[in-house]
Amino acid sequence: MTGMFLGVGTGVFLIALVWIVASAVSILLSRTTGSAKLGIVPVLLLALIITLILLLFPRASEIPSPVKEVQIVDQLFIGRYVLLSLVSLVFLAALFMLLPLHFLEPVYAKPLRTH
Repeated sequence: MTGMFLGVGTGVFLIALVWIVASAVSILLSRTTGSAKLGIVPVLLLALIITLILLLFPRASEIPSPVKEVQIVDQLFIGRYVLLSLVSLVFLAALFMLLPLHFLEPVYAKPLRTH
């Protein structure tokens, strides 16, 4: 089960890569003129052969090996809560330092118009 990414093995990514490269080369060859356009056929046949080889001759067994139960232990439990309490204290201190500035902001009177 090694080499798994996003729940699929490396073979799926190899097949996708083969077909992406084959599509890109086919698009490039379709823009050419003359007999170079016929190069699309061997490229697609080669991609098909590689895909069939990867599908028909898998390297891993179909029966997965038994998985050992993993016990998850949070070793940074105390450190996280110390950091959380420190950040909370800094937040509260900053809040209480900012509130007087917000509430005690001077309000200036607008000048009266004289006619």
